[in-house]
Amino acid sequence: MSAFEHAGTPEGVGDTRPPALATDALRGARITVVGAGAFGGWTALWLLRAGAQVTLVDAWGAGHARSSSGDETRVIRATYGPSRTYTQWTDAAFGEWRALEALTGRTLLTACGALWMYAHDDDAYARAATPLLAEVGRTLEVLTPDEVRRRFPQFSVDDVRNAYFEHGAGFLRARLGCQVVAGQFVREGGQVVQAQVTPGRVARGRMAAVRTQDGTTLEADQFVFACGPWLGRMFPRLIGNAVLPTRQEVFYFGTPAGDPQFEPERCPVWLHSTATGLSFGIPGNEGRGMKVGDDVRGPRIDPTRASRAPSARALAWARAEIAARIPALAHAPVAEARTCVYENSPDGHLILDRHPAAENAWIAGGGSGHGYKLGPLVGRHLAARIAGQSAGIEAFTIARLASMTPA
Repeated sequence: MSAFEHAGTPEGVGDTRPPALATDALRGARITVVGAGAFGGWTALWLLRAGAQVTLVDAWGAGHARSSSGDETRVIRATYGPSRTYTQWTDAAFGEWRALEALTGRTLLTACGALWMYAHDDDAYARAATPLLAEVGRTLEVLTPDEVRRRFPQFSVDDVRNAYFEHGAGFLRARLGCQVVAGQFVREGGQVVQAQVTPGRVARGRMAAVRTQDGTTLEADQFVFACGPWLGRMFPRLIGNAVLPTRQEVFYFGTPAGDPQFEPERCPVWLHSTATGLSFGIPGNEGRGMKVGDDVRGPRIDPTRASRAPSARALAWARAEIAARIPALAHAPVAEARTCVYENSPDGHLILDRHPAAENAWIAGGGSGHGYKLGPLVGRHLAARIAGQSAGIEAFTIARLASMTPA
């Protein structure tokens, strides 16, 4: 299943966004957050702002190359089919990313719009999203293929049956975003530790500490594990294969010298849906060219030990895809290539819940290729839950995984 389009949809009644946090909600609580990706970094920052004493731990540092929050860019879009929760969370996330930009002076979000192209008649996902986007003041504009040709002549739309343009969508600078969040966390008084940790023993319903690779113990009142593709390894019995790391290759195709038509000022993020999958592209990428990726889940990967060298098969697919979508780049050179990783849950939904055996341990993961942009809302949701100010969301529970975990 495409990570952009889900079979299940977590629904809420009314406003499903996490509440605002009181600045003293967790005054004096000692909290350790494991994982400095989008989920862990933002969770640590919100907990710190709620008054906690927070330590953020990561084995390689924020935005490192092996993580599911690494690489240069991620799509940010509020089109989420019939899901009110995801629509509202993404809408709120736009504001939080902009607030972080204003606070730090770093550019993280480029709102170049998103062009959705369907090479089939089943555009129910986009049509279901339209009224929910309107509820939060966003627009998904219907375009005919001829209108796409006039507005975005870079694209070939000979196979496109239906098209939509999402105003205000775009992309985030992923690696930089993780580093900026971690940097702001430190500036506001948080502590960052580079170490590999394992969860401590659970006794009488609580976890007392985590242990680093050199035997040091880090004690805390609360623990959050936002370990991305390592979550199943961290909790083999609780999570195990319910978080499946997959190999996802992306390629950056160099654009013609001096040609601005492939820059974000003139070119949107694009998503091309067929009966068998979905491809996507992101312009600009800090001078790296047009990023092209396949959203279909790849083979399982060991996120620590696997080589990240690109494969000939994936390159052949990417070159055929860029030639079909953007003919002017059919013979463009590959400027860079990356092997990234998705951390997939069985249904594509997030995992945001309390550890069932430890009242003071929390799990955050299952980004499934679409979670990065939601980092600010994931962090606020978990901080509110730890502070006792918010309830859980059924579609994000650990319990749901029991009936759907792959072998």
